[in-house]
Amino acid sequence: MKSGRHGKILELIRRYDIETQEELSERLLEEGYPVTQATVSRDIRQLHLTKVSKGDGRQKYVSLTKSDTEMTEKYTRVFREGFLSMEMAQNILVVKTVSGMAMAVAAALDHMDCHEIVGSIAGDDTIMCAVRSVEDTETLMERLRRIVDIKE
Repeated sequence: MKSGRHGKILELIRRYDIETQEELSERLLEEGYPVTQATVSRDIRQLHLTKVSKGDGRQKYVSLTKSDTEMTEKYTRVFREGFLSMEMAQNILVVKTVSGMAMAVAAALDHMDCHEIVGSIAGDDTIMCAVRSVEDTETLMERLRRIVDIKE
Protein backbone atom coordinates (compact mmCIF):
# COMPACT_ATOMS: atom_id res chain seq x y z
CA MET A 1 0.00 0.00 0.00
CA LYS A 2 2.68 2.48 1.05
CA SER A 3 4.97 1.75 -1.92
CA GLY A 4 2.02 2.12 -4.30
CA ARG A 5 1.12 5.44 -2.70
CA HIS A 6 4.73 6.59 -2.85
CA GLY A 7 4.88 5.72 -6.53
CA LYS A 8 1.64 7.63 -7.12
CA ILE A 9 2.99 10.67 -5.24
CA LEU A 10 6.12 10.73 -7.41
CA GLU A 11 3.97 10.42 -10.53
CA LEU A 12 1.67 13.25 -9.39
CA ILE A 13 4.48 15.70 -8.62
CA ARG A 14 6.03 14.99 -12.03
CA ARG A 15 2.70 15.51 -13.79
CA TYR A 16 1.40 18.53 -11.83
CA ASP A 17 2.91 21.55 -10.09
CA ILE A 18 1.73 20.61 -6.61
CA GLU A 19 2.29 23.41 -4.11
CA THR A 20 0.77 22.20 -0.82
CA GLN A 21 0.20 19.07 1.21
CA GLU A 22 -3.54 19.72 0.90
CA GLU A 23 -3.31 19.77 -2.89
CA LEU A 24 -1.30 16.54 -2.82
CA SER A 25 -3.91 14.95 -0.52
CA GLU A 26 -6.70 15.95 -2.93
CA ARG A 27 -4.84 14.52 -5.94
CA LEU A 28 -4.21 11.27 -4.05
CA LEU A 29 -7.89 11.02 -3.12
CA GLU A 30 -8.85 11.51 -6.80
CA GLU A 31 -6.48 8.62 -7.62
CA GLY A 32 -8.07 6.34 -4.99
CA TYR A 33 -5.67 6.93 -2.11
CA PRO A 34 -7.54 8.46 0.86
CA VAL A 35 -4.86 9.83 3.20
CA THR A 36 -4.58 11.97 6.30
CA GLN A 37 -2.42 15.09 6.53
CA ALA A 38 -0.06 13.21 8.86
CA THR A 39 0.39 10.44 6.28
CA VAL A 40 1.14 12.94 3.50
CA SER A 41 3.63 14.76 5.73
CA ARG A 42 5.37 11.47 6.58
CA ASP A 43 5.40 10.41 2.90
CA ILE A 44 6.98 13.75 1.91
CA ARG A 45 9.78 13.19 4.46
CA GLN A 46 10.32 9.56 3.46
CA LEU A 47 10.45 10.43 -0.24
CA HIS A 48 12.81 13.36 0.43
CA LEU A 49 10.52 15.77 -1.38
CA THR A 50 11.25 19.45 -1.16
CA LYS A 51 9.77 22.62 -2.54
CA VAL A 52 11.55 24.61 -5.20
CA SER A 53 10.71 27.97 -6.70
CA LYS A 54 9.00 27.88 -10.09
CA GLY A 55 10.32 31.32 -10.98
CA ASP A 56 6.92 33.03 -10.80
CA GLY A 57 7.04 33.38 -7.02
CA ARG A 58 5.22 30.09 -6.51
CA GLN A 59 6.65 26.77 -5.38
CA LYS A 60 6.18 23.11 -6.17
CA TYR A 61 7.21 19.79 -4.72
CA VAL A 62 10.05 17.93 -6.42
CA SER A 63 11.89 14.73 -5.70
CA LEU A 64 15.60 15.12 -5.12
CA THR A 65 16.77 11.59 -5.89
CA LYS A 66 19.74 12.00 -8.21
CA SER A 67 23.48 11.37 -7.92
CA ASP A 68 25.33 12.62 -4.83
CA THR A 69 27.01 15.45 -6.76
CA GLU A 70 23.73 16.60 -8.28
CA MET A 71 22.06 16.27 -4.88
CA THR A 72 24.69 18.39 -3.17
CA GLU A 73 24.30 21.07 -5.83
CA LYS A 74 20.49 21.00 -5.55
CA TYR A 75 20.53 21.21 -1.75
CA THR A 76 23.05 24.04 -1.90
CA ARG A 77 20.84 25.88 -4.40
CA VAL A 78 17.73 25.34 -2.24
CA PHE A 79 19.65 26.63 0.78
CA ARG A 80 20.84 29.74 -1.10
CA GLU A 81 17.41 30.48 -2.57
CA GLY A 82 15.59 30.19 0.74
CA PHE A 83 18.16 31.67 3.14
CA LEU A 84 17.70 35.22 4.49
CA SER A 85 19.74 35.44 7.71
CA MET A 86 20.99 33.58 10.77
CA GLU A 87 21.76 34.31 14.39
CA MET A 88 23.16 32.25 17.20
CA ALA A 89 22.08 32.03 20.81
CA GLN A 90 24.77 29.93 22.47
CA ASN A 91 24.45 26.53 20.82
CA ILE A 92 21.16 27.34 19.07
CA LEU A 93 21.28 28.53 15.47
CA VAL A 94 18.20 30.35 14.21
CA VAL A 95 17.93 30.58 10.43
CA LYS A 96 15.43 32.95 8.80
CA THR A 97 14.14 31.97 5.35
CA VAL A 98 11.88 33.22 2.63
CA SER A 99 8.27 32.65 3.70
CA GLY A 100 7.24 29.04 3.08
CA MET A 101 10.80 27.80 2.54
CA ALA A 102 11.88 26.82 6.06
CA MET A 103 11.12 23.12 5.60
CA ALA A 104 13.01 22.98 2.28
CA VAL A 105 16.01 24.81 3.74
CA ALA A 106 15.94 22.53 6.81
CA ALA A 107 15.90 19.49 4.50
CA ALA A 108 18.86 20.97 2.64
CA LEU A 109 20.73 21.42 5.93
CA ASP A 110 19.94 17.82 6.86
CA HIS A 111 21.55 16.62 3.62
CA MET A 112 24.51 19.01 3.56
CA ASP A 113 26.60 17.01 6.04
CA CYS A 114 26.13 19.51 8.86
CA HIS A 115 27.35 17.10 11.53
CA GLU A 116 27.34 19.95 14.05
CA ILE A 117 23.52 19.95 14.04
CA VAL A 118 21.92 17.54 16.51
CA GLY A 119 18.39 18.30 15.27
CA SER A 120 16.26 21.04 13.81
CA ILE A 121 12.69 22.28 13.81
CA ALA A 122 11.25 24.23 10.88
CA GLY A 123 8.22 26.47 10.76
CA ASP A 124 7.10 28.63 7.86
CA ASP A 125 10.05 31.02 7.70
CA THR A 126 12.25 30.06 10.66
CA ILE A 127 14.45 27.08 11.50
CA MET A 128 15.81 26.38 14.97
CA CYS A 129 18.87 24.13 14.98
CA ALA A 130 20.25 22.58 18.15
CA VAL A 131 24.02 22.52 17.67
CA ARG A 132 26.47 20.43 19.70
CA SER A 133 28.42 23.37 21.17
CA VAL A 134 28.98 27.11 20.92
CA GLU A 135 32.20 26.45 19.00
CA ASP A 136 30.34 24.17 16.56
CA THR A 137 27.71 26.88 16.09
CA GLU A 138 30.41 29.40 15.13
CA THR A 139 32.04 26.88 12.76
CA LEU A 140 28.70 26.02 11.17
CA MET A 141 27.78 29.68 10.72
CA GLU A 142 31.09 30.36 8.95
CA ARG A 143 30.50 27.40 6.62
CA LEU A 144 26.95 28.56 5.84
CA ARG A 145 28.20 32.12 5.23
CA ARG A 146 30.59 30.75 2.60
CA ILE A 147 27.72 28.90 0.91
CA VAL A 148 25.61 32.05 0.60
CA ASP A 149 28.72 34.26 0.18
CA ILE A 150 28.05 36.57 3.13
CA LYS A 151 30.97 38.76 4.16
CA GLU A 152 31.23 39.43 7.90
